Amino acid sequence: MVWTGTWVAERLGVELIGDEELPALLGLALRRNPKRAHLLVSSVLGKHVPQHPSVVYGSGLGLGLRVRELLGAEDAGRAVVLGYAETATALGHAVADGLGTAPYLHSTRRPVPGVTTAGGFEESHSHATSHLLLPEDPELLAGKGPLVLVDDEFSTGNTVLNTIRGLHERYPRDRYVVVALVDMRGPADRDRLTGFAAEIGARVDLISLAAGTVGLPDGVLEKGQELVARHETGRPALPAPRTRTAPAGTPADAPAGPPAPVRVALDWPADVPDGGRHGFTPGHRARLEAALPAMTTALTRALAPAPDHGPAGGPRVLVLGFEELMYAPLRLAGALEDAGLDVRYSTTTRSPVLAVDDPGYAIRTRLVFPAHDDPADGPGERYAYNVAGGGFDAVVAVVDSAADTPELHAPDGLLAQLAAHIPRVVLAVVPSYTPRPRPRPHPQAATERMAATEAPERSSMLPEPLRGPAFSSYAPEEVGWLLQDLSDVELEAPTEEREEAIQRGGAHYAESLPVEYQPSARYQELFHSALDASADRIAHAVGIVTETVLAEKSGRPVLVSLARAGTPVGVLMRRWARHRHGLDLPHYAVSIVRGRGIDANALRWLAAHHDPADVVFVDGWTGKGAITRELAAALRESEEFAGFDPEIAVLADPGSCVRTYGTREDFLIPSACLNSTVSGLISRTVLRSDLVGPDDFHGAKFYRELEGADVSVAFLDAVEARFDEVADTVDTDVKDLLAGDRTPTWEGWAAVERISEEYGIHDVNLVKPGVGETTRVLLRRVPWKILAKRGAGADLAHVRLLAEQRGVPVEEVDDLPYTCVGLIHPQYTRGATGADGKAVVSR
Repeated sequence: MVWTGTWVAERLGVELIGDEELPALLGLALRRNPKRAHLLVSSVLGKHVPQHPSVVYGSGLGLGLRVRELLGAEDAGRAVVLGYAETATALGHAVADGLGTAPYLHSTRRPVPGVTTAGGFEESHSHATSHLLLPEDPELLAGKGPLVLVDDEFSTGNTVLNTIRGLHERYPRDRYVVVALVDMRGPADRDRLTGFAAEIGARVDLISLAAGTVGLPDGVLEKGQELVARHETGRPALPAPRTRTAPAGTPADAPAGPPAPVRVALDWPADVPDGGRHGFTPGHRARLEAALPAMTTALTRALAPAPDHGPAGGPRVLVLGFEELMYAPLRLAGALEDAGLDVRYSTTTRSPVLAVDDPGYAIRTRLVFPAHDDPADGPGERYAYNVAGGGFDAVVAVVDSAADTPELHAPDGLLAQLAAHIPRVVLAVVPSYTPRPRPRPHPQAATERMAATEAPERSSMLPEPLRGPAFSSYAPEEVGWLLQDLSDVELEAPTEEREEAIQRGGAHYAESLPVEYQPSARYQELFHSALDASADRIAHAVGIVTETVLAEKSGRPVLVSLARAGTPVGVLMRRWARHRHGLDLPHYAVSIVRGRGIDANALRWLAAHHDPADVVFVDGWTGKGAITRELAAALRESEEFAGFDPEIAVLADPGSCVRTYGTREDFLIPSACLNSTVSGLISRTVLRSDLVGPDDFHGAKFYRELEGADVSVAFLDAVEARFDEVADTVDTDVKDLLAGDRTPTWEGWAAVERISEEYGIHDVNLVKPGVGETTRVLLRRVPWKILAKRGAGADLAHVRLLAEQRGVPVEEVDDLPYTCVGLIHPQYTRGATGADGKAVVSR
């Protein structure tokens, strides 16, 4: 039998080195990725390669039994199992089943309304990176028993170590067990795990089916890129759709095409979650086991072929799961296999992989279809591998009810793609589990449980907004800051120390402040010349975005800018509404922190003083859309904030992430050139547990000492002075805009992912696209290099000056979707060097 890694091994020289079991567990494929040549494809995971469900489930179950033996009965009884989305959700669940008594939770990329996040992390190497932890029981991870972390492959260990580090800060424990199908770490990564365990004072064990390393010869990336390009431009590896013979008696004018899928009613038990997204207990498993026989009977009936039309000996069946939904279809597939059917199991995926129809290659065919579950990160392609041409007579597509959408049933959707290659398609829908809403306790409830009167609402305890001139250089009517004043707290740290702490996971960027950049005389001249040159453009964009908001928001909008880049834009929108329409719109500034969400207390204050439906969130610009996604996720997490609209209105949307914008051009917005001196002398916002309590707004500083350099009001006045000049053009252009298609394409996010991989960074958070974000990199972070679109002119004068001052190379490139992109130095430590060999230091 040909090893399914032969094709790649022969062409790239890649080899598996280690345990003799590795070739049976892993094949090789090529990523559609110019900086990562190979992909390890598991033959026992049930993701990319259809496999007997007994093999898939048995692999995880056996690992769970080994974990139980390692821990002993007492510690196994206190353990919690955590799996990773999307690939390892069923594997982790099977490990939990092997332990027998352990509750199970897996991370998710799907925000769920009404569920509070218990944590989250980034998986930098993955095609889709953001993970959330959404347990229904907030105490699930709070115990002292061992935590068992399960992933399909342990390559460098970065994801697992980052997860442990983050959880250990909140829920410290003295033992962790890492479980993977294969352990492919090199010696340095093994030593890192040992050192990390000593650092946190905990024992960390690792269990796998096999261990080894991947041998990569010189030049493998270039050869892989060439192979991918050659085969991607050729014909796709997909067999021709099957032909059908119409049954006798079919009218000649009957419509051609595949028959409609057969929908089967599973009668899934109502009190059993569809998976581990919100937690899954041994009690849930017992109820699922009891319900499996009836569901198996329903599926068997739906799969029964018509008389004289079925294959001898019964059909060859594929049970196809859906992204994170892996455990439920795996158990259904196993029950069908136990009933005597010839069954294989796999699932759809987000990961793009090259398909080559060769027996020595792990991914033979690829079905491509649009996402059908309204994902939080926007639309995109999804894939099913090794399904077409697999010789299947029937397929059971198992999805949850959130994914049973028109897109699933569309002519180019998953069901149509399956029907083109498999004679019988059965659709089984599992109800998406919605956790029961838990009442939010008042912070003092723990000490006042016996009080006879109800505790007051948090909003009644929150202070009124801060206003100038006591806080900020803006006039008091321009903006109310829903923040607490931390001006007397020492929060600034040298840029290099902050970068090192952030990238090592020892601190969050919102826990400290960078030292405020003080512009040189030459830089101030650039700011004023840029303002003079672009004031018309900015005024036009302000008019467009404000008129769009007024046209689509009934009543009187309440502007809520995201501090701090959004605040000058919010003030300008307020001025436009007053100047053109005589409207005096309320305007507030609130804090939002990537990875931590929006200030919940600020939302409570707003809800107590205004109708949430009137609130319009405002920001300066979009880069890759991270804050857009952060806000949407934060508002979906809690039913308390369901009345707020997550749509953000921005001055510029070069990333195509929002519907409400002034322009989608990437041009210089002068307010991005400076820090506090163009933002009312207010710092970036701060969120630190020792400074911000459960009843507090997030914090910020007022830099009164910088009053002599403040241009905040001058910037606003210069733009407002151009309102009348652009008014007629705005009136015409906004009508065209409202009549057109403003659907976000999220092309900025896709570009950032590509750049991250092309430059070997493998972390989208270190790629900052657009003029505004690039400026922030140069002012606040440790820049590595700047990518500038070839031929970009005056919009980049200030970027080039800042880069010169900090000794950062500017690389001109073609086909850049932004005017420029800032790259933060990857894996930064003090003394690190850039690509040119020079130390990356602040000057």
